[in-house]
Amino acid sequence: MSAPYDLVVNGRPVHVDGDGTRPLLSVLRDELGLRGSRFGCGTEQCGACMVLIDGEPSFSCARTIESLAGKAVTTVEGLAPGGELSPLQQAFLDEQAGQCGYCLSGILISATALLARNPHPSRAEIAAALDRHLCRCGVHNRIMRAVARAGVATGARP
Repeated sequence: MSAPYDLVVNGRPVHVDGDGTRPLLSVLRDELGLRGSRFGCGTEQCGACMVLIDGEPSFSCARTIESLAGKAVTTVEGLAPGGELSPLQQAFLDEQAGQCGYCLSGILISATALLARNPHPSRAEIAAALDRHLCRCGVHNRIMRAVARAGVATGARP
């Protein structure tokens, strides 16, 4: 069904016209030029497309635009307003917690949501929050350290 849809993306109002059954991911990448979220599997299994919708991590590859009217969407680009890295992004750099980087935008989104809910998560809580993400590079330990480090950097831990 063709209609206008209004939502907020990275803090800015966005008006999207057209087929409401289009996936959010394609609108973000193809119409809004936000290419940080990646297409991986298209079936909500890998996490490469993860964004925050009203503060909750959500797959964008199968989520339709018509289901998002009035919602706030945050992409990985929205985690660094004004180009200033968040403590989490800085921790990922400091820990060298990425190799190819394909999965990192989704992981950063889920870790951001985790730290917003629980600024000092245990290793098990970090693992549970990132369980929906597939990474083939083998940097899992560095990713776990980076998320824990970001909690420390924000003063969440004693």
